Amino acid sequence: MNRLPTALAVRESGTGTPLVLLHAFPLGASMWSAQLDGLPGLTGDEARVLAPDQRGFGRTELGTDEPSLDLVADDVALLLDAAGIGRAVLGGLSMGGYVALAFARRHPGRLAGLLLADTKATADTDAARANRERIAAAVLARDSVRLLAEERMEDNLLGPASGHLAERVRGMIAEASPQAVAWAQRAMAARPATLDVLPGLDVPAAVVVGAADTVTPLAEARLMADALPDAELTVIPDAGHLSAIEAPEAFNAAVRALLARVAR
Repeated sequence: MNRLPTALAVRESGTGTPLVLLHAFPLGASMWSAQLDGLPGLTGDEARVLAPDQRGFGRTELGTDEPSLDLVADDVALLLDAAGIGRAVLGGLSMGGYVALAFARRHPGRLAGLLLADTKATADTDAARANRERIAAAVLARDSVRLLAEERMEDNLLGPASGHLAERVRGMIAEASPQAVAWAQRAMAARPATLDVLPGLDVPAAVVVGAADTVTPLAEARLMADALPDAELTVIPDAGHLSAIEAPEAFNAAVRALLARVAR
């Protein structure tokens, strides 16, 4: 585990095309274990995979800034600077996708490619924002993320065929701090719609979604794929919202196809 000057903790493997993977809420970079192992390939030179812990999660400190996904996107730009990377393929799943979209809006010249997985470019509804604030206030008041277990968050994240992964996902959720959970919920609630950004991104893109994803369903994935100039849409059968964990081989195949398009 390396510590960068940005204070982001990052897991890294491989030596090929730079690929930054941004994790879902409320998990950490450990969710990308199958990608860190598989995407560099047998020789290790197919991809240089960097998986940072975003603010407050894993081994990265939260800091004292007000909640904003723009700040998290800027953290990624600083990570690239520290790693000596000019342009990278940027991928995010769920909250990580929101950060990737913020990065695309703020730092489009640093994108070599874009992966949007189980995420959306539309803003939250009023009801969704109110629910995020409810959770943020509750976990802070209790100084515990136990609420997420009580509401069986993992059931919403996993598809019906992925029940065997529930214990693993519950364990990852339990590692999150209440401060990070509240900060991230408020940052996600405040994010703007970014569909209007996508037509200007002239880089290869991949949109991946689990067929059983009820959090950011196929309709949202199609909106993004249709708006991007050069996108391929992959729907993974039976997977839910955490497709990279639920169906790593299919997910990795979609990422490899994107990397091949970037390398052309």
